[in-house]
Amino acid sequence: MDNKLLLIILDGVPWRNFRRLFGNLEGWVDSGDARVWKHRAVLPSISASCYASIHTGVAPAEHGCTGNGNVFRLSHKDVFSQVRSGGGTTGAVAHSFWSEFFNRHPFDFVRDIEYDEPESETINHGRFHSMTGYGLINQMTPSDVDLFGTLTNLAHRFDLNYGMLHTCTLDSMGHRFFHDCQEMDHACAVMDEMLAPFIPRWRKMGYEVIVTADHGQDERGHHGGRSPLQQETALYYFGDAEGPHADTVIDQLQLAPTILNRLGAPIADTMKAKPFLS
Repeated sequence: MDNKLLLIILDGVPWRNFRRLFGNLEGWVDSGDARVWKHRAVLPSISASCYASIHTGVAPAEHGCTGNGNVFRLSHKDVFSQVRSGGGTTGAVAHSFWSEFFNRHPFDFVRDIEYDEPESETINHGRFHSMTGYGLINQMTPSDVDLFGTLTNLAHRFDLNYGMLHTCTLDSMGHRFFHDCQEMDHACAVMDEMLAPFIPRWRKMGYEVIVTADHGQDERGHHGGRSPLQQETALYYFGDAEGPHADTVIDQLQLAPTILNRLGAPIADTMKAKPFLS
C-alpha cells in the first residue's frame, strides 16, 4: 500500500465555529488548497457513538454503542482493520475510547497508554490518554500541539499509511463555556493556529489530510440530538481527489469507505455508504 492519509478529529466543533473562527483552514479554502463540506453526524450525536460510526461506517443502532457510558470492543470491521488487511500500517493518537473500540477493552493504563505492535490486526502504533477525572473545572486535556507532534512523530518513525488523531479540547471548552463567548472564540483560534503548521508538513510527507469533528454543539454546550448545531460540523480535505459539489452534505457513514477508497484498502461489506472522494 503506497497511499497515505491522516484523519484529524477536533471533538465537538459545530459548523458555524469552523467556518467563522478557523482562519487558517478557511484561508486554504480561499486559496484552493483545501475544500470544505458540511458533515452531518449520526444519531445519537454523542462522542463515543460517533467515534464508532466514523470508523465502522455503520449507525449506532447497528454497532450498538449508544453513548459514552457504553464503550466496548466493537465487532464490526473498521478502518484500522481494513487498512491492515490491505497491507498498510496504522497509528492513532486519541482518547482511550478509541483503543477500547478498536484494539482492547477494558483500557489498561499501563499496557495501553502507549504501544507499538507491528503484528496487530487493527492499530499498530497507539498513543492514548484517558482524561480520567474530567469535569467542568478540571478538563484533563493534553496540549493539542503535543498531540499533533506525537502523530507526526509516529508518521515519521513508522511510515504510517493511515493515522488518526482525536482531541477533546474544544468539546470540553464548549461544555464549560458554551459557544457564544470570548473563551470559545479564543479556544478555536488557538486550535487553528496550533494545527496550521502541521498541515503543510503532513502534505510534504505525502499525506492527504481530512480535518473534521465528530459532532457539533448547541448554544447550551449540548449534543446528542438532531438539531443542526448538535449534528452538523465541517469537513476540510487537503488532497488531489475529486469531490462532490460544495453544497453537498457528507453523511458520517461515508467517512470509512472514503478513507479506505483513498488508501486502496478493501471496503468492508458492512460499509454501505458511497465514498465522497474519488
